[in-house]
Amino acid sequence: METSERLLVRPATQANRFYTGDPKELSDEVDGLLALHRGKAVYRNLAALIVPHAGYYYSGHVAASAYMSIPTDKTYQRIFLLGPSHHEWLDGASVNTEADYYATPLGQVKVDRETAQKLTATDSVFSYQPKAHDREHCLEVQLPFLQRRFEHVPPIVPIIISTNDFRQLRRIAEVLKPYFTEDSLFIISSDFSHYPSYDDACEVDALTGQAIESGRVEAFIAAIEKNARSGKRNLATSACGELAIATLMLMMDSHDEVKHLMYQNSGDIEGSDHSRVVGYHAFAIVRKESPEFALSDEEKQLLKGIALSSIKDSLDGKPIARQSSLTPNLTSKCGAFVSLHNQGRLRGCIGHFGEDVPLHEIVAEMARAAAFEDPRFMPVTVDELADIDIEISVLTPMRRIHSLDEFELHRHGIYIRKGYRSGTFLPQVADEVNWTKEEFVGHCAQDKAGIGWDGWKSAELYVYEAIVF
Repeated sequence: METSERLLVRPATQANRFYTGDPKELSDEVDGLLALHRGKAVYRNLAALIVPHAGYYYSGHVAASAYMSIPTDKTYQRIFLLGPSHHEWLDGASVNTEADYYATPLGQVKVDRETAQKLTATDSVFSYQPKAHDREHCLEVQLPFLQRRFEHVPPIVPIIISTNDFRQLRRIAEVLKPYFTEDSLFIISSDFSHYPSYDDACEVDALTGQAIESGRVEAFIAAIEKNARSGKRNLATSACGELAIATLMLMMDSHDEVKHLMYQNSGDIEGSDHSRVVGYHAFAIVRKESPEFALSDEEKQLLKGIALSSIKDSLDGKPIARQSSLTPNLTSKCGAFVSLHNQGRLRGCIGHFGEDVPLHEIVAEMARAAAFEDPRFMPVTVDELADIDIEISVLTPMRRIHSLDEFELHRHGIYIRKGYRSGTFLPQVADEVNWTKEEFVGHCAQDKAGIGWDGWKSAELYVYEAIVF
């Protein structure tokens, strides 16, 4: 067991600068700021926050609006803190792999050093550069809010980002994305417009905020560039944490919704100078509730009819027929597999995982591919068409897992990816064999992905469910 003498604690370097160093005063101040937002929405599916990092006198009200949206009864394994470097040029990301704890006047917050070290081992875009953390305030000022919001603060992963290469940001996002799950909370530290007049700040920050709400990183970058070209006097930046925000947005997808919580700028503080202000936004990124997808018997029969017609039309040399009068379910975008059997024996099976094409089109295309393009079989002929049975598996969105404990045999299909190799078994494969979970993924890794029996242990694993009919 480690002794306290061997533990490295990063000191509270910003106490009495950005916030008071007196523990009682600090607790009272943070509690008072949080109380201003009591009764506002708490988001059970909260994935991330964007919060300011100025002195509490200026930005504490806005920051508190974000922290009060955290569900404190939810257990997070870790909290990722991402922010900009105000002192050091990095050309990448610096993650603190050295400190065991971060100190504040309210106590110490544990660092998830194991995860921090995994990041630096995964990609050289992550390193540890002590000077990036020693004097940096953008992450430290978040900690007292976490300490007053949580009874026990989850371990933190402190990351400072500094680069002018968008490809570096993509690499950072790709490494972090596997952690962008229910188990982790991401806190992005950023102030917004720096030093324009009050009115100009409101205009610039509105444009930036709307771009963030769109959820599209391209829109965010375009807004930053438009503001830079606007000619606003004294506008030094639209968002000092733009790199951390962009990294977050690169991890987000259509299942993530951005909610704007609050905006102020320093000119809203009594006695402040309106000719030179700094803007403060707060946002919550929330995972949308996914309604359970179900198909009626009529919809299932219609899809089987579409699959059969697609095969018949191909045999007649016709293109896939266009469909009309379709239900919303049949025009929704989700993946599907079509399997063909002749007297109980597999005759072809082809599928598509993506959520980029309407379901009825995927079924038509996969039926045609299963009949004529499965390299394991000769093309289906007119003479055997009457003996062909069609089975359709409509797939739910894939979900990344990090342990076989999250995989349920017979319920989940498995998708394994390692580099350019990938393979999958549909859930119903488990009904046809007498395999354990380990054998299921082992066969998939070996027989489908071609990465060897134990290849799954170092690969990306995803699960999904299937509506089979």
